[in-house]
Parts: sequence; C-alpha cells; structure tokens
Amino acid sequence: MTDQQVSGSRARTRQAIVDAAIEVWGRNPAASLGDIATAADVGRTTLHRYFAERADLFGAVGAEAGARLDRATAQARIAEGAGASAVRRLCQEYFDLGTLLSLIFTEPETGAGSTDGGCDPDFVAMVERGHRDGTIDPELPAGWVQSLIWSQLYAGWAYLAETGASRHEVLRLILRTVDGAIAVKPG
Repeated sequence: MTDQQVSGSRARTRQAIVDAAIEVWGRNPAASLGDIATAADVGRTTLHRYFAERADLFGAVGAEAGARLDRATAQARIAEGAGASAVRRLCQEYFDLGTLLSLIFTEPETGAGSTDGGCDPDFVAMVERGHRDGTIDPELPAGWVQSLIWSQLYAGWAYLAETGASRHEVLRLILRTVDGAIAVKPG
C-alpha cells in the first residue's frame, strides 16, 4: 500500500468517525464513544487512535459542523437577490443539515454556528439589504432575524421528531413562519 493510499484510508476512517459522532450525538448527546465506534463501523481502539479523548472528537465535530454551516451558507448565496429571498434560501440550506442542527442546538459548545445573536458581517449585510429593498421589516435587527431563524429550525426539527411529519411539510411550515415574521407590516 502506498503512503497516499494509507493517508486516504486514514482520512476516510477519520471522516466516518466524525460523521457517526454527528449522527449519534445529534440524537443522544450522552452517547458513549463505544456507540460512536459502532455507528462508524470501527473498533474502540481505532476510534481512540484517531481521537484519544471525547473532547478531541468533540473538537473535530465542531470543526466539521462549522465547515458544513459555511458550505450551506455559501450554497444559499446570501449576497444575491432580495434580502427575504436570501433568508429563505439560508433556512432551506440549514434545514438540510439535519441531525447536525440537533447537535448544535443541544451542544452549543461545539462552537459551530452562532445561535446567540452574534451575526457575521455577511448575515448583517443580507438583512440590511432586505431592509433597503423592502422585503424585511426594518424594525427587525439582524440579531433578531438570526435568532428567529435558529428558533424556527429548532422548532421544525423538534416537530419532525415528535410528529413524524414529512421533512417537506416541516420545511414548508418553517419557511411560512419565517416569511411571515420578517415581512414588512403595512401601516
């Protein structure tokens, strides 16, 4: 086996462990490393070779979560079009992150995403563009809009888990709620 094949194999194994941790911890934050090793289809020894302690794996999960959120934000093209349309696209992309959202909501110390109202400049620019183009109520600051998005995504995933509604229906409800909440009110 060449060094490149070994490093490719190591990278795939490491990624399988991180992916399994996101899925398992997203459903049960108290799950053991043994549960994660089983879900990743590796032995505990292998898992510990990659991540000596739970905190090490948690750090890798946080980095992966941040990368996935960044990709979702890029795919939402929040710098394009009307502000409200960009918010809608962002909600759709974030919703598609699935179990990762559950993990972010239950374990905010992953450091992935900001659910505390601290907005990055691109998000602020999107909301301010919506204020100027008349698609986002100018009385709603960017931090409020961000909190609204996160709360609706959380509500949507909780509703999905509790009711067994389809993902399509839950996303429709989230988008309807967000659209109505950020719309400019007459008068």
